[in-house]
Amino acid sequence: MRILRAGDYRVMPWKNGGGETTEIAAFPEGAGLETFDWRVSMARVASDGPFSVFPGIDRTLSLLDGPALTLAFDGRGEVLIDAATPPCAFPADVAVTGRLAGAPITDLNVMTRRGRWRHHVQRVAVESPRALPRLGDLLLVIATREAVTLRTDDGTAALNPADTVVIDEEAVSLAADGPATVYTVDLWRL
Repeated sequence: MRILRAGDYRVMPWKNGGGETTEIAAFPEGAGLETFDWRVSMARVASDGPFSVFPGIDRTLSLLDGPALTLAFDGRGEVLIDAATPPCAFPADVAVTGRLAGAPITDLNVMTRRGRWRHHVQRVAVESPRALPRLGDLLLVIATREAVTLRTDDGTAALNPADTVVIDEEAVSLAADGPATVYTVDLWRL
C-alpha cells in the first residue's frame, strides 16, 4: 500500500495548453504525456473547449466537483457527465469538445495505453464499512470530499479529501465517519 497525498501531486499544463492538470500518479513513474502506460489526474475545467488528443489511449472521465460537463464527440454525439452519471469511457484519440453547464468543474481523468494496460473506474458510496476487492493488478482509491479509513493486510491508513492510495494486495476495506464517496481505479497489465 502506497499513500499519495494531495499536496504532493504534480501540477502541469494540459497537453493542448488550454489549462492545468494535477497528476495523481503515472506509470512508469516520471513518464511524460507521450510515454505513460497509465495515468490518473484531475483537472479544473473553467471554460468550454477541445480536449487534448492522445493517440492510442483509452480514457475515462468522471465529475468530482461542479454542475455538469457535456462531451461532444466528433461525429459520435454527446454525453452529459454530472454527479449522478457513471464515469464515461471513450477513446482519447477521438476529437471531443467539453461544454460546461454554467460553472467550472473538476474532473477525474484515467488513461491507459491500448495494448499495454486497461482500466475500470467506479464511483463508490461508503456509508458503512465495506470491502473493495482488487480486481486488476493494481487498485487506486481516490477520496473525494470526505476522509476515509482504509484497512489492508499491511495495516490501516487515513485518506484525507483528494488523497489516493495505490494497493497491490488482494483486498481493502473502507470506512468513514459519515457518508463518503471514493473513486476506484482498477488497472490490468496486458
